[in-house]
Amino acid sequence: MRKIIAGLFISLDGVVEAPETWHFPYFNEEMGKAVSSQMAEADTVLLGRTTYDVFAAHWPHQTGELADLLNNIPKYVVSTTLQSADWKNTTVIGDDVAARITELKQLPGENIAMTGSGTLIRFLLAHGLLDELRLLVHPIVLGAGERLFPEGTARHGLKLIRSETFTTGVLNTIYGPADQ
Repeated sequence: MRKIIAGLFISLDGVVEAPETWHFPYFNEEMGKAVSSQMAEADTVLLGRTTYDVFAAHWPHQTGELADLLNNIPKYVVSTTLQSADWKNTTVIGDDVAARITELKQLPGENIAMTGSGTLIRFLLAHGLLDELRLLVHPIVLGAGERLFPEGTARHGLKLIRSETFTTGVLNTIYGPADQ
């Protein structure tokens, strides 16, 4: 069965919102390799609505290896409000989300990469559909912004699969469900 592997930039205080405003001073070749490896292991991308909107406005107008990959790879966006998706190779999952994602995982192929969308990550965890959570923990406290796990989030046991520290102080951590 295919794995869903989510990757996020996250601050020390758990903020995942608007990483484009705070994470670039920490981006280096090590981080680039970590991000690229997640995409290289996948042949499908899963996105939440907000991330889809940001990516669909940006990537179709870009060129280069990552742009080519993102523009051509099959993409699935989870949204109850998006009626259609204009970005090439995008399918909207709007109803019976858990069943549709379960079916997607059962199709032949490589991993399913996911970036952004704390809401979708929490949904996948709650339904036992997230196989790996790759967090690039940045050595910065933001003090405000959307947190990956806000107060009131249900408890989920995770186990550390692997970790490494980059020269910028960013921790590259990979977690899986505790029961695996």
